[in-house]
Amino acid sequence: MAKPMAIEVYNPNGKYRVVSTKPMPGTRWINLLVDQGCRVEICHLKKTILSVEDIIDLIGNKCDGVIGQLTEDWGETLFSALSKAGGKAFSNMAVGYNNVDVEAANKYSIAVGNTPGVLTETTAELAASLSLAAARRIVEADGFMRAGLYEGWLPHLFVGNLLKGQTVGVIGAGRIGSAYARMMVEGFKMNLIYFDLYQSTRLEKFVTAYGQFLKANGEQPVTWKRASSMEEVLREADLISLHPVLDKTTYHLVNKERLAMMKKEAILVNCSRGPVIDEVALVDHLRENPMFRVGLDVFEEEPFMKPGLADMKNAIVVPHIASASKWTREGMATLAALNVLGRIKGYPILSDPNRVDPFLNENSSPPNASPSIVNSKALGLPVSKL
Repeated sequence: MAKPMAIEVYNPNGKYRVVSTKPMPGTRWINLLVDQGCRVEICHLKKTILSVEDIIDLIGNKCDGVIGQLTEDWGETLFSALSKAGGKAFSNMAVGYNNVDVEAANKYSIAVGNTPGVLTETTAELAASLSLAAARRIVEADGFMRAGLYEGWLPHLFVGNLLKGQTVGVIGAGRIGSAYARMMVEGFKMNLIYFDLYQSTRLEKFVTAYGQFLKANGEQPVTWKRASSMEEVLREADLISLHPVLDKTTYHLVNKERLAMMKKEAILVNCSRGPVIDEVALVDHLRENPMFRVGLDVFEEEPFMKPGLADMKNAIVVPHIASASKWTREGMATLAALNVLGRIKGYPILSDPNRVDPFLNENSSPPNASPSIVNSKALGLPVSKL
């Protein structure tokens, strides 16, 4: 790595040194750290993904905490380096932490933060956007226009799918999955079928109440059904959105066999984790079923796509932008900074990591707590209910 690095420094005489491996949206996160006596260093190296060696150079001989990104490989080597530099905390600017070896962090007594609770609606909105874009073939039609191919209205030109009255399937009805389901049910009057290991009573009550409202106004009521298996959702739904966690049980959850269960003109959306789908099998399925459509925000081996996927006109692909709204990204930066600051200051950990509003209210000071530390129990850190 070339030296000197491109580093932007705030409060150079600060007591605590906090490094951010990337520039992050907004300035509130910087101000919060500076106000608490931190020297903030932001790496501006023109490199999309920093290597382990790059980050070791950033950590240096003294570093109290690091704010990093989900593209970075945080394992034994980096946590050892951070520990030797006197570091106490690392936080992903992300809700996921598949890039982090939490056991290695525990070994060196380093807190690992993440940023849940701020991405729910934003991620659900992108899933809804991909759903509508795929159903109405918007990306195909846009390319057609830009290529100068439009010569006038035709009866069969880019005929897509009507969502109203169709069935939306949700696999994983947690916060994001439920938010997406509500958008599709209320926004497009779709019926719902969902699969989750846990019953989503709140979501069921929402759909029931909305169905009663429609019926009272002389419209066809929407319905809901909790499926007994994921396969039941795949067979029955016209539009399916994936919202599971990624672990050994959900790796390649959607494979060749399960793709074959879906309707020929079904739409599949994934804004969760790329490896949930067997991408090679998906490319084959798209090629063999031209009316089957997919909207993807995540990929099996990011930043790469499997061969052939980019050539599929029935695939909409976007570069992991589910959280890319201004409010959300600035909120993620703030939460990540407060995770690191809280550990440096010895603050307790918030007992509910999804209760983020007190930390994001710009009209008041944030609570003296870390918003979300995933290994707080393993490290024996105190907990606060605010």
